[in-house]
Amino acid sequence: MKNQLGLPRNEEITQEFLSLVDEYIADLLEKKIEKQLSTSDFADSLHVAGRHLSNTLKLTLNISPCEIIETRIIEEVKILLTQTDLSISDISHQFAYKDTTNFIKFFKGIVGVTPLQFRKREKNKENKK
Repeated sequence: MKNQLGLPRNEEITQEFLSLVDEYIADLLEKKIEKQLSTSDFADSLHVAGRHLSNTLKLTLNISPCEIIETRIIEEVKILLTQTDLSISDISHQFAYKDTTNFIKFFKGIVGVTPLQFRKREKNKENKK
């Protein structure tokens, strides 16, 4: 079934989800919101069930909604770590982490190093240029 734009419904859901994630990241960066959104929050905004959203994204992008959100957050955190002098605590609060320790665990779990280690490594790369 196609929508008014001629897109299959699964493509429409995927595009709308990606747009919502972009808005969410922008809102976090602009400090318009101070809470983390879950997959079910995004599904509710799209008027679909959480399972349907997950299945659709796995079908269209071969990735889960959580992975998409986490990847976007990590991209933005890396930018803040390399292009600002914001503290790790400030960056964690920017992304709605109440506890900096949980943010550090989240970052390390995905990137493999702590935010501070990442920042130092990237600054060393810059200094060698």
